[in-house]
Amino acid sequence: MAAKGEFIFVTGRTLKQGLALQLGKDSLEYTDEVSVVEMNRADMEQMGLQDGGQVHLRTEHGEITVRCRSSTALPREMLFMPYGPKANTLIGPNTGGMGTPDSKNINVELEMV
Repeated sequence: MAAKGEFIFVTGRTLKQGLALQLGKDSLEYTDEVSVVEMNRADMEQMGLQDGGQVHLRTEHGEITVRCRSSTALPREMLFMPYGPKANTLIGPNTGGMGTPDSKNINVELEMV
């Protein structure tokens, strides 16, 4: 059985994403950057995950499979993913009347693929 865990999901922008955006949203550099989820290195080790390993993420709004990479900046039990089509699948459409969907503090289930 694959390892599973519950995490808090947040999205945002990265410098690498911004630089790759200059090449276009269809560029390999951009799609590569927005198709990876970062997680605390200790969480990865506990689940037996390696950098570049595949994980399946599921929220009440949708699910995706992406690569993972370790981060020393994230606290335990938190995931970060750059804004993009894959992250948008997980955050859902509700804007709470503000015009922008809630992209922070989302409960997500992560399963090793």
